[in-house]
Amino acid sequence: MDKDALIAALEGLIAELRAAGWKEREAVKERLLATCQAHPGPVATEYLEGVRRDLPLEVRWEVDEVLEALAPPPAPEEPEEPEEEAPPDDGRLRMSDLKCVYEDPRGLALFTDKPGARWFLQQLDPYTGQPVMQEIPAEQIPAVKAQLKGSPYWRLGSGVLAG
Repeated sequence: MDKDALIAALEGLIAELRAAGWKEREAVKERLLATCQAHPGPVATEYLEGVRRDLPLEVRWEVDEVLEALAPPPAPEEPEEPEEEAPPDDGRLRMSDLKCVYEDPRGLALFTDKPGARWFLQQLDPYTGQPVMQEIPAEQIPAVKAQLKGSPYWRLGSGVLAG
């Protein structure tokens, strides 16, 4: 069947589909699908895609089902490997790079980076109520540990000795 004959056949089936009642639409849709499958190629799908926007909604649904059946099956998706977080290259740390070593329920918390070389203090801003974090200078870390020695808020298993 050449292109013009195929389009004429499709026009006839679309006209039948428009005129058919809801009970008869399934049979007409099956004939439309069979005609399209018998003549593979872009002609039938391009025609259906072009004509579908001018169809009544229920008829458009039937044409959409035919187009879905004609569409090639999607290629199997390759499972995405979870991306590992790249280490920060600009010296900034993320919360995932820190571990909590001290947490006072009144809003004070101490964090260290994973190697334990850098320490950070987090406390609530009295004006906004939001947590604010700042780095503790290395020379002040022993003084902070001494001041908080014996406090019950040190995290067990953090690997940081309070004394």
